[in-house]
Amino acid sequence: MAETYGYVAVRTALAPSSPAARRGFAVSYWALTLGLWALCFWAARTRHDGPVALKSYLLAAPLLLLAAKLVIVFPLLLEDFTRLGRWAARGLGGAEGGRATAIEPISRSQFISRLALGLGAVPLVALLWGMLKGKTDYRVRHVVLRYPNLPTSFEGFKILQISDLHTGSFNGNLEPMRRAVGIINAQKADLIVMTGDLVNDRATEVEPHMEALAGIKSDLPIFSILGNHDYGDYVQWDSAEAKMENLARLARNHAKIGWRLLLDESHTIRRGADELAVLGVQNWSSHPNFPKHGKLAQAHAASGNAPFKLLLSHDPSHWEAQVLDYQDIDLTLSGHTHGMQFGVNLPGFKWSPVQYSYPQWAGIYEQGRQKLYVNVGLGYLGFPGRVGFLPEITLLELRRA
Repeated sequence: MAETYGYVAVRTALAPSSPAARRGFAVSYWALTLGLWALCFWAARTRHDGPVALKSYLLAAPLLLLAAKLVIVFPLLLEDFTRLGRWAARGLGGAEGGRATAIEPISRSQFISRLALGLGAVPLVALLWGMLKGKTDYRVRHVVLRYPNLPTSFEGFKILQISDLHTGSFNGNLEPMRRAVGIINAQKADLIVMTGDLVNDRATEVEPHMEALAGIKSDLPIFSILGNHDYGDYVQWDSAEAKMENLARLARNHAKIGWRLLLDESHTIRRGADELAVLGVQNWSSHPNFPKHGKLAQAHAASGNAPFKLLLSHDPSHWEAQVLDYQDIDLTLSGHTHGMQFGVNLPGFKWSPVQYSYPQWAGIYEQGRQKLYVNVGLGYLGFPGRVGFLPEITLLELRRA
């Protein structure tokens, strides 16, 4: 329906005069539309081969136009209902009624069509901006979290979280990651963590960026975990052994960068006599399409009696499904959702289609003393852009209540 209304809007707004012009317009419009969709399906089927960057834009192009056409539908549909009402009223009244009016510069249909095209341009321009600028328009979000049980020595302790780097989407462009590392270092955080999806599929994707990522400075160990994309589940491997070697190579790459990869384990940070435990689990999701590798019970047992516990778990659906059962896990840091890379993000109001799948999908959530923070990600995947939910570097400051 969106494609049909898009065609009607453009045809009416341009109002080609002759039959030949109308036929030419129809052929050109539908040839371009079908051609873009054909290229999109081809790029989807072969996205791991050949020019990956080009294919990401071929995947996005028809979706951008579809977003504009979905907006176009509403005024044209309203106009159609208005016409239907007038037709019914004329049928019941038996006459046209009313007086003749002066000839308008353009017809009502042309006005509505041009209005619809203007409205449709809003998401189109926004998505284009998201592709050209928004996808690497890095933002630091500072969040203060208060806890009555926070050990005194950790008052003002700053945790910097990055997530979902998806380095495979940068297609060899090294500048954005170097710029992000500069922003990260400027925050002078006490602890830095990365909550999964370092790559899209293959361990090799991060290797051009390892030099930049190794430049992240921290006095404490930098902790990382695995996300659903890190396991290579979305690639057709030659053998099970090749897939296992890919994951092993990714683990080695974490170590080469200088990160400590937590695989269902815990690490204790000490300040004087006070302790803070950092737990890290493999990906665990309540959604059936994502893996359940994480062993929270194992990581929790390793954390002992630390008075404050921080959990790194990639998928936020883990929080309600399992984490809340462990009432001494004070703060969980997740990613995964990306804020769907599209939505409305205003003070006091946020919306994204991803919220219909994930109750916790961006920002802070609380239940009792326990808190969850969902980072919308530093990178991007699929759609090569971001609108509303820009790439995020989160600085969480712990305070005593």
